[in-house]
Amino acid sequence: GGGRLGHPTHEQASADPPLVSSPPAVTSPCKILKCNSEFWAATSGSHHLGAEEAPEFCTALRAYAHCTRRTARTCRGDLAYHSAVHGIDDLMVQHNCSKDGPTSQPRLRTLPPGDSQERSDSPEICHYEKSFHKHSASPNYTHCGLFGDPHLRTFTDTFQTCKVQGAWPLIDNNYLNVQVTNTPVLPGSSATATSKLTIIFKSFQECVDQKVYQAEMDELPAAFVDGSKNGGDKHGANSLKITEKVSGQHIEIQAKYIGTTIVVRQVGRYLTFAVRMPEEVVNAVEDRDSQGLYLCLRGCPLNQQIDFQTIRSAQATEGRARRKGPSLPAPPEAFTYETATAKCREKLPVEDLYFQSCVFDLLTTGDVNFMLAAYYAFEDVKMLHSNKDKLHLYERTRDLTPGNTAPTGTHPTLWVALLCLCWLCLL
Repeated sequence: GGGRLGHPTHEQASADPPLVSSPPAVTSPCKILKCNSEFWAATSGSHHLGAEEAPEFCTALRAYAHCTRRTARTCRGDLAYHSAVHGIDDLMVQHNCSKDGPTSQPRLRTLPPGDSQERSDSPEICHYEKSFHKHSASPNYTHCGLFGDPHLRTFTDTFQTCKVQGAWPLIDNNYLNVQVTNTPVLPGSSATATSKLTIIFKSFQECVDQKVYQAEMDELPAAFVDGSKNGGDKHGANSLKITEKVSGQHIEIQAKYIGTTIVVRQVGRYLTFAVRMPEEVVNAVEDRDSQGLYLCLRGCPLNQQIDFQTIRSAQATEGRARRKGPSLPAPPEAFTYETATAKCREKLPVEDLYFQSCVFDLLTTGDVNFMLAAYYAFEDVKMLHSNKDKLHLYERTRDLTPGNTAPTGTHPTLWVALLCLCWLCLL
């Protein structure tokens, strides 16, 4: 049918299936993934086309067919290639497309309608900020970050602590896809941290080819998976670049064609992620209703959120607590609430949510590297957030369901009961 072709998928993706369900390895000489991505980018948001849009869709289909013919020799044994070829023929018939006709790529639909053609023809298209004309307002930038056990700051400055074990989409828009995998910090514990990160930069006009970046525990490469450090062979390839800041510990990816900066760090054994992105790019999604699990945009689902501030209050009252059951091993270093707060103050003197998450993580894991993760996460906020008045966050930023907070003046023994209930919920 006319589904999305070559769109990167994940476990929580929309039920709308791509025509090619299993793309080949990105290192393969077969370039069918690039063809799929270019067709998807050209027709994003247009799966259900009206008759008036058929000529534009047919142009994109012919370009797609031309791309598959160019890569036919290296794709002979590739099932995804043969699936795409058959799918193109089906779509040609469905939309009454002629095989002869123009094959130029339609301009992307996400550009402002007033000047999209002008921007497509401009050499400045590969530099997002330069593509703004004098009469246009400057772009608004937003920030998202993920660190620690794991703590999420969304594009709307909501701060949450989540369980989210396994693979979850962090960002999924028309230009890039970011997926994280979180694994338990201790055997049998619900404390998780990010052990794997995959970033897919989708092919964009004459600027960049599709590129994939992947980091795992103890492996923070300074290159994309194909070994390159920029956007490939296109005219604007250098509008996408990877820079190694500290070997094995800190990389930065500049995607100037979409005005985006990404920082990935390894702190201890685990990864942290931070991004600065224009609102226009953040909101460039095909179907907002299907983006409910895109964490940077919508936050963690309620059933995955942890109210660590309530737990922290209980820990302060009781003096010491760890997230563990009777059969779980003790953390490598046992922190009391007092020693954890003292340790976190060494790097985070302001008692905001970054400080509080640091305390929570030390009590939960016993791993002092989580203090450094909170510290570097805040350093990245200082570098990437466009509103310097919003660097520190102090209050819980989600509405708690009834019963998740204790009223002022609650008796200390009730805190103990609440703490036990919290641990049982988490385990």
